[in-house]
Amino acid sequence: MNALYYLIPIAIILVIAATWLFFWAVDSGQYDDLDGPAHSILFDDDDPAHQAAQPEHSNSTGSQSAENNSDKSA
Repeated sequence: MNALYYLIPIAIILVIAATWLFFWAVDSGQYDDLDGPAHSILFDDDDPAHQAAQPEHSNSTGSQSAENNSDKSA
């Protein structure tokens, strides 16, 4: 019977922690795109159509990578 005095508060704390973790994951966007990563493994990394679907960075590396891809294909 004394074990219940320890186990019940621990179980309540675990349920509260799991609930908080679930809502944190939903709010931070962890469940927004469930199909994208599963389908991205099917594409070839060197495919220009696949590269175009990826968002480019705002710095100059995006234009350099496009130049590097055109040099490789020539």
